[in-house]
Formats: sequence, structure tokens, C-alpha cells
Amino acid sequence: MKVLLAEDDAFLRQLLRVTLRRSGHEVVEAEDGQAAWDLLQKERVRVAIVDWMMPRVDGPDLIRRIRGAGWPGYTYIILLTARNDRQDVLDGLGTGADDYLTKPFHREELLARLGVATRIVEREAKLRESLAREEELAMRDSLTGLLNRRATQERTLAELNRAMRERNDVGLVMVDIDHFKAFNDARGHLVGDRALCHLAEILRATVRDYDFVGRWGGEEFLVVLPGASLAQAAAVSERIRAAAAGAPLSLGDGQAHALQLSLGVTAFTAQRGPRTLDQLLAEADEALYRAQAQGRNRICLAEGTVRAPGPGVREVAAAGAARP
Repeated sequence: MKVLLAEDDAFLRQLLRVTLRRSGHEVVEAEDGQAAWDLLQKERVRVAIVDWMMPRVDGPDLIRRIRGAGWPGYTYIILLTARNDRQDVLDGLGTGADDYLTKPFHREELLARLGVATRIVEREAKLRESLAREEELAMRDSLTGLLNRRATQERTLAELNRAMRERNDVGLVMVDIDHFKAFNDARGHLVGDRALCHLAEILRATVRDYDFVGRWGGEEFLVVLPGASLAQAAAVSERIRAAAAGAPLSLGDGQAHALQLSLGVTAFTAQRGPRTLDQLLAEADEALYRAQAQGRNRICLAEGTVRAPGPGVREVAAAGAARP
């Protein structure tokens, strides 16, 4: 365990350092409370032994600063002092210290108290990891592993707010599998689920690392492209459509099914002024509906342009900007 040792007495600091290192602990040292505080701004240490009386910043003040910092993860603090009457102990613990050790310290007592500190810090870290995993699972679609609708909506809203602050673009693509209900009914729900997972993998592979994809509902997916104009979003949409067509889903017995997609594309741009997420989603939805109404297996832009499969989309992308 890495331990911060804040002690202004050089001899006692050396004695503590040797004791801790011989017991397998990694030690970082500070000669007073201010030096300890400066160190903690740069490096997170989860266990600290802090002397009460130190120049510049004393132990209780250092502890109050640590408790008020709001850093992730708990810092277990042992207050070291020559004061040993009952009121001193209560005052020391009242500053936020977890434990209290009097000088001169006994090696076995110090190591026993550090053992308690280590167990508490390790258990707290495991609890935080478990909570983080549960939170991540709560944000994921259980079938495809993509962001679920709620998480997609929250993250998209955050991206739009950032784009408005920075006057940047954000492309949105609504993706739907053509004739999925008929396919699902004919092949069964297990094969239908495989098709949804297959498309999820295609979407992950087609977009950039900092784009994100969510399952919007049923066979609909939302692709969010930070920094992408409408033309760039159209180019990505064509890549998605072509990738799905070029990677058929194996059905067994030598059979395969190529997924055909309809895609509705819109984009937030600073030039068009502020628009809400609901407005953008409605634009993408309406464009998707038109793509389906006008033949499916095609891309339709919110501005009213339909792009059937082929060079049309690529021409729009070239006219707009480089590939995102």
C-alpha cells in the first residue's frame, strides 16, 4: 500500500519510513502539511499518516482540506501526535481523522493500524468498482451491449450542449432494418436477435472511436457523430448501409441474409441556430420515414434530399467535407 507520511521531524520521519518500507509499504514523504497538500494535488494516495504539529499547515488543517477536496476514493488518515489525553483524542478525530496514534509509537501498533487502513481502503475500492460496473450495465442494452435508449439520450444531449458552447457540428443518423418484422416472423426471434447483434457489430466497426451508437428501440439504432456536418453524416450513413449489405448474416445450412437498411440523417450546426434534441430526433425520424416510404434501402437527409444506394451520397460527402 502506498502511504503518505507528513512529518516535520526528520529523525522521526526516517524512522517511520524505514518501518513502513520494511513492512512492504511504498512511502511518499512530505516535510510539512503544505508540502503534503501540494503532493496530494498531483498524486492520489489512499492512506496518510499525518503529524498534528507541523509548520505552514498543521495536521488538523491538512485533514480538513483532504475531507473537503471531494476526490474520488476514500483517504484513510492516521493522526500522529504526542498529545494523548482524552480531549485531544476527541479533537483529533473530530477534524476528520480515522485513527489516532501517539508518540513515541510502537512498531506493532503502527502496523496493526495500517492493516486496518489497508482493509478499509481496499474494500471501499472494490465497492466503488462494483457500483461502477452496475452503473455501466444499467446504461447498456442487454441484447446488443450498445447504449440503451436512456443512456443514448443523455449522452446525445450532453454532446449537443457541448457543440452549442463550442459552435461545432453534430451528426445524427437513425438506422432501421428494412422488413425486420417479416424476417423475424419467418426466421424466429432467436435469429432476429442475432440479426440485431450482427448490425450492432457493424455499427461499432463503421464509426469512429469517439462516435457512439445506441439501440433506440426494436430494430432502430441511433448513431451520433460529434463534429460531423450533414454531408459527413450522409457519408457515414452510406458506409453503414454498404457495410450491412456486404456482410450477410449467416443463417446456417449455407444460407445467408444481407441486411438492408433505411437511414434518416440530420445534423446540428451552429449556423442554423439552437435546436433541441427532440427537434433533431424528429428530423431524423421524419427523414427515416421518407426513406422507407420511397423504396427503403436508402438514405434520406433531413433537408429533404433522398439518396438511393450508389454514388449520390458520395457526391454529397465530397462536396461537404472530408470523411469524418
